[in-house]
Amino acid sequence: MSQVVDGFGYTKEHEWVKVESGFAFVGITDYAQGELGEVVYAEFLKVEGDSIEKGDDFASLESTKSTSQVFSPVSGEVVAYNSKIEDDYEIINSDPFGDGWIVKIKLSEPSQIGQLMGATEYKAFLDTL
Repeated sequence: MSQVVDGFGYTKEHEWVKVESGFAFVGITDYAQGELGEVVYAEFLKVEGDSIEKGDDFASLESTKSTSQVFSPVSGEVVAYNSKIEDDYEIINSDPFGDGWIVKIKLSEPSQIGQLMGATEYKAFLDTL
């Protein structure tokens, strides 16, 4: 995998990660929200203070089309969920890379960031779908 140089890393499950000062903000990509459709409900499966391992599911998003699990691209401790989502689920669709973040994780294994795809790799991956 290439270095994450633009601040964002991506997974094949269509989650994104943005790292700031040892914390990872995680959300779903624009592609994922487009495939999911209008988000009408979000259920958080972990609580603040819980440990989370790379690959664990931490949220379930229900849309007009289906329900989808969201998986953690990194390991660490859940320190916050985005409370804006509980008041306005649509924010996941309208601003998936900004205010639509879902969870904030204190990284326990920062080296996992290097295993994520960069923007160029992720776009190339999308072109294969």
